[in-house]
Amino acid sequence: MKYIAVYVPQSAVIEAISPAYRLFKTANEFLLASGREALFVVEFVGLSKMIKAQDGEYTVQVDKLLHEVKKADLVIIPALYGDMENAIAQNEAAISWLQQRYEQGSEVASLCVGAFLLAATGLLDGKKCSTHWAYYQEFREKFKAVEVVDGSIITDEGRIYSSGGANSLWNLLLYLLEKYTSRDIAILAAKYFAIDIDRDNQGAFTIFKGQRDHLDEEIQQMQGYIERHYMEKITIEDLADKVAMNRRTFERRFKNATNNTVIEYTQRVRIEAAKRSFEASRKNVNEVMYDVGYTDTKSFRDVFKKITGLTPIEYRNKYSKYAAAVG
Repeated sequence: MKYIAVYVPQSAVIEAISPAYRLFKTANEFLLASGREALFVVEFVGLSKMIKAQDGEYTVQVDKLLHEVKKADLVIIPALYGDMENAIAQNEAAISWLQQRYEQGSEVASLCVGAFLLAATGLLDGKKCSTHWAYYQEFREKFKAVEVVDGSIITDEGRIYSSGGANSLWNLLLYLLEKYTSRDIAILAAKYFAIDIDRDNQGAFTIFKGQRDHLDEEIQQMQGYIERHYMEKITIEDLADKVAMNRRTFERRFKNATNNTVIEYTQRVRIEAAKRSFEASRKNVNEVMYDVGYTDTKSFRDVFKKITGLTPIEYRNKYSKYAAAVG
């Protein structure tokens, strides 16, 4: 049997608590129906018997207190709710328990912004991690020893796992289910819960907003310039000249301030504009490509897919309101 402990955090996102319980319990039913034995025991565990979720709108009753759980095959950390600093502080008493479980052989998986609590244990130091795309900057600033993988749905670092934002948690849970059982059971579960089992990128859902929470005024100015003139030819030399810096200094300060190179930042601004155009207009791929400053079809396609995980045509067909109306 595999014992799975779903830690219910103080200040939890209610929608992130039940999926693991439901998935592995349902997997037991599939196993029994196929003539195999049930494999999973799943319990909610926490710092107190009754835990308030979100803004106290919900109350979750746990099966065991943390001190009663001495061994687990898998510990799951659901998403935290609200201010991350405050949420971590409310769950500080669980950090040593999480560390002990890992040191004694447990696998540990965080769902969405549950990665903040996982990172607070230090177990992610020097490792890669996934979390909700909207929290990348905050996570990087707080946990400098952890590498956030842009766009990733699932990160596997041996016995430590993490998932991207919101419903991406289902993809990580299916990944773990397949690991513990088989591909056929995971596919059955994916069909049952109507989840795209092989989705591996949250880039299509990302809304790029230039990182402005820094104090470098010259870089702020050039971010604004890029965002106003992305459809034009922009060179690093021209940007550096506008703020009276040499190229090397400008590139270094831009990267430090935004966590993107100048080229990466310009690409993200252009692709965000392209996404909005695909969503709201009838323009074809070439028209959008020229509108956002690209002249080479292959280059546009490659950058678009790198950032969103979809080709321009796939994105247009998926998100255009006009394509949906035709469909």
